[in-house]
Amino acid sequence: MTDEYRTTESGGRWAPGEPILWRYRANGGDGFHICRPVTVVQDTDELLAVWMAPGTECVKPVLADGTPVHREPLATRYTKPRALHRDRWSGTGVLKLARPGDPWSVWLFWEPGWRFRNWYVNLEAPRARWAAGVDSEDHFLDLSVYQDGSWRWHDEDEFAQAQAVGLMGPAQASEVRSAGRRAIEAIENWRRPFSDGWQHWRPDPAWPVPALPADWDRTPAHVSS
Repeated sequence: MTDEYRTTESGGRWAPGEPILWRYRANGGDGFHICRPVTVVQDTDELLAVWMAPGTECVKPVLADGTPVHREPLATRYTKPRALHRDRWSGTGVLKLARPGDPWSVWLFWEPGWRFRNWYVNLEAPRARWAAGVDSEDHFLDLSVYQDGSWRWHDEDEFAQAQAVGLMGPAQASEVRSAGRRAIEAIENWRRPFSDGWQHWRPDPAWPVPALPADWDRTPAHVSS
C-alpha cells in the first residue's frame, strides 16, 4: 500500500482527512470487484463517515467486452464473463455513512451547486475494517429516501435475478429483505443518520482526491468489525 494510506492498529481510528479504501467483494466469487478511494470525515464508535470526491479513480466491474454492466439485459447480467475497469467517478461527490454492525450504509447525493438530492440506503454486509479501509459485499436491493421522508425500493428486479442465478440463497435473501425493513423503520421514525443534518455538510476544500493504489485489491492480513 502506498505511503498515502497510513494504516491503523487493530481497533484504531482514522483521523479526518485520511484516505482509506471502500471495497466490495464479488458476489459469488473470490476477490474484490469494486474499490473506491475515499477521505475520512469522521470515525468513531458510532459512525464512519467518508467522502468520495468528484473525479476519484475507482475500480468497477464491466462485461468482458467492456460493456457497462447496467446495459446488459437482466437475464444475462449476472452470468456473462466480467472484467475489471478503472474509471473516474463522474458528477458530484458522495458522502457515505455507516454504523458498525448495520447491514447497510447511507449515501448522500447532491446536484451541481450543492442542491441536495436524496439519501440512498445501500443494503450490504456489515463492513469489515482492515488496516487501510473497509470491505463489504453488496446485496443488490436498495432504497432511495427523500427530504419529505418518503422512500422507495430500488433494484428489486436485480435482487430477484441474483436469487434466480444462485448468487443469493433463500435464507440470505430473507435476511436482506429483513434488513431493508429495519432500514425503513429508521426512515419512517426519522432516526439517525437521516435526522443528523448531514445534507448540510461540506468537504474541506484542502482535501486532495485520494489516489487508487496499485495494490488496491490486496488481501488484508487482519480484519475486524
